[in-house]
Amino acid sequence: MNILVVDDDREIVESIAIFLSGENYRVFKAYNGIEALEILSENDIHLMILDIMMPYLDGIKTLMKLRESRNIPVILLSAKSEDADKILGLTAGADDYVTKPFNPSELVARVKSHLRRYTTLGSIEKQSGEIVIDGLCINTENKTVKVDGEDVRLTPIEYRIIELLARNRHRVFSAEDIYRNVWNEDTVVGDNTIAVHVRHIREKIEINPKEPKYLKVVWGIGYKID
Repeated sequence: MNILVVDDDREIVESIAIFLSGENYRVFKAYNGIEALEILSENDIHLMILDIMMPYLDGIKTLMKLRESRNIPVILLSAKSEDADKILGLTAGADDYVTKPFNPSELVARVKSHLRRYTTLGSIEKQSGEIVIDGLCINTENKTVKVDGEDVRLTPIEYRIIELLARNRHRVFSAEDIYRNVWNEDTVVGDNTIAVHVRHIREKIEINPKEPKYLKVVWGIGYKID
């Protein structure tokens, strides 16, 4: 597996590279967003670890550019811990968020988790065929989504959320339920993280996200697809 580590702090890049190389990952290194996009265009990268604050092209803009064509998992790094920064990154299409200073072993564990789900989508049972709910069509074999015949580009996390809800149509999932099923971890993130992903999905699949046809909120309880 090929992992791209992007941070303007070379010591951090080297440190992460050492731990990932020890797990037999092939590590590519970049020190700003421009370098990262060049590497992405020339190599088959399976996951990117991306710092937010960088010169020339910051992490958020780099991520937004990446999401125009690629859906690989992206773990954001930042020295900031405020919810606003986390929400900004998740809204831009990040799959995970790690605050500096971080435990290298935890970062490696997150990398393994995202790569495992990216390559197998193993947190949701594979089934053949399609899930069709009115104009919403989810192909569970090639992991694609269409609305009224038009392709919808989702990140891996967004796809897993919508497939989970669609497979369990009408069932209400709390933010904790979604996290445990999609991330497959016991430690639950704040409700805001799930809310951001849900809002992002709505913006992509709903004609009017404020009056959703498919992905609905059950206030005080959770989310469901009707």
